[in-house]
Amino acid sequence: MNVATAFGLVLRNVRKRANLTQEQLALQCGYQRNYISLMERGHNQPTLETLLSLASALHCDPADLVVETVRALGSDSVNV
Repeated sequence: MNVATAFGLVLRNVRKRANLTQEQLALQCGYQRNYISLMERGHNQPTLETLLSLASALHCDPADLVVETVRALGSDSVNV
């Protein structure tokens, strides 16, 4: 698994725990729903600005998203 895929899984899980649809999250961040979908599927990686915006909309610490991504990678080597 690569970083983009791991982050996408984390983003989807955190979004669902927050009871938000992709559309709702996108609106709160000022993005298109398709952009959220692409990140969740591991096709796009967020910039630092995007990471901060996502964390704010999801009411979580941006570091938590990063830590959960590293955990999702597990013992896999980090591929960027």
